[in-house]
Amino acid sequence: MRDNARPVGIVGLGSYLPERVLTNLDLERMVDTSDEWIRTRSGIRERRIVADDQATSDLAVEAARRALADALLEPTDLDLIIVATLSPDMPFPATANIVQHAIGATGVAGFDLSAGCSGFVYGLTVGAQFVATGLYRHVMVIGADALTRLTDFTDRTTCVLFGDGAGAAILGEVPEGRGFLSFTMGGDGSGASLLRMPAGGSRRPASAETVANREHYIKMNGNEVFKFGVRALADGTLEALQKAGYGPQDLDLLVPHQANIRIMDAAARRLEIPWERVVSDVDRCGNTSAASVPLALDRARREGRLKDGALLAFVGFGAGLTWAACTLRWTDTPAMRQQATPA
Repeated sequence: MRDNARPVGIVGLGSYLPERVLTNLDLERMVDTSDEWIRTRSGIRERRIVADDQATSDLAVEAARRALADALLEPTDLDLIIVATLSPDMPFPATANIVQHAIGATGVAGFDLSAGCSGFVYGLTVGAQFVATGLYRHVMVIGADALTRLTDFTDRTTCVLFGDGAGAAILGEVPEGRGFLSFTMGGDGSGASLLRMPAGGSRRPASAETVANREHYIKMNGNEVFKFGVRALADGTLEALQKAGYGPQDLDLLVPHQANIRIMDAAARRLEIPWERVVSDVDRCGNTSAASVPLALDRARREGRLKDGALLAFVGFGAGLTWAACTLRWTDTPAMRQQATPA
């Protein structure tokens, strides 16, 4: 952060997972796969999927409401809503505007951000600048995706990976020495074809042909994305730590994109970070894209793993290809501080 910038941190957290559970045993009955094959290659046991009447905005709204309650704020206390997503309710209007209306944040600005599974960390980077400069007081960043809506359940290489969910963080001013310490973002468009949904945009508008060819589903070169993911998680984390004047040995918790347990493990070994300092919930959620980092962060908080003053790093990688990382000195949320205050 710049020397004259206001210190910005997370002052409220919330997350939401849909109720319906899809286990590996369920998938065994749908495609040629097995529980053992899925677990050994991804670490995933189950994932949550949206109900028939749910869309990405429904997940985001629930996470947003919980984050507001955690921050002890009203919807109208927000100045901006950023929704990071690969699966908006529709091409336009922005899902952020749908969320804004649903939570009663009358008149609050909002926009969507598309950076693949890096989206939430991209959103934190963007949102923090509004608070750091003093332009806004509170910015809500939501990572939300319903990737099972874009998943081809006849393709066993991809359908076992993805789940749905949302996580929200409210950014605001925090005490000096706390909050975000550094950010880094990057992209490599030469790898855009490695992870994509080919049709549905201006290049290949929806047609009978694109639907028949199943081009409205996620397509992925798994081997290449795996190699990129390990490099991106490790190198992005290291760069963010170095910008903040720290090394991997100083980290209390690493919160990576929950793409695959083997990718996370390989990155942690490259960084020489013990596994007990890595937050992982991929076994219960699968790859939830932009929602994975805030979902894992909120789970760690609820499990008591976020200590006041702890040094954290968030890192993601995804379609684009993109990557992003940041470091943060954790500050207990207002609700946590209120609960800790004797009556």
